[in-house]
Amino acid sequence: QVHLVESGGGLVQAGGSLRLSCAASGRTFSDYVLAWFRQAPEKDEREFVATISWSGTEIYYTPSVKGRFTISRDSARNTVYLAMNNLKPEDTAVYYCAANEGVVSTRVNEYDSWGQGTQVTVSP
Repeated sequence: QVHLVESGGGLVQAGGSLRLSCAASGRTFSDYVLAWFRQAPEKDEREFVATISWSGTEIYYTPSVKGRFTISRDSARNTVYLAMNNLKPEDTAVYYCAANEGVVSTRVNEYDSWGQGTQVTVSP
C-alpha cells in the first residue's frame, strides 16, 4: 500500500475555487491508479468524484462535477490534484484521496489505500 496525505480543503463561498492535493509516499507512484472520493455530512457512503490512470490518459468524473473539477497528477512530486471551480453548497464534504494498483474504477471497494480526508465547506 501507498501512504496518502490530503491537503487544501477549507471554507469557500459558492462560485469559488479550491485545489486539493494528495501527496503519496512509500511505493512507486507511477504504479497506481489514483482517485478522489467524498462523503457528505448526511451520507453514510463515500461518493466517487474523479479518477486518473497511472499514465494520465484515462480520466473519469462523476457527472455532477464534470466541467467544474479537474484531476491531474505530477509524477515528479508524487502528487495528485483536484482543482475545483464554481463550487456549490452540495459539494460540501470530506474529500478523500485513494489509490489502487489495478485498473481505473469508480468503486470504493476497488481502492485499498486511503488518505485521512480533508474538509471542503461551501457556503451559499
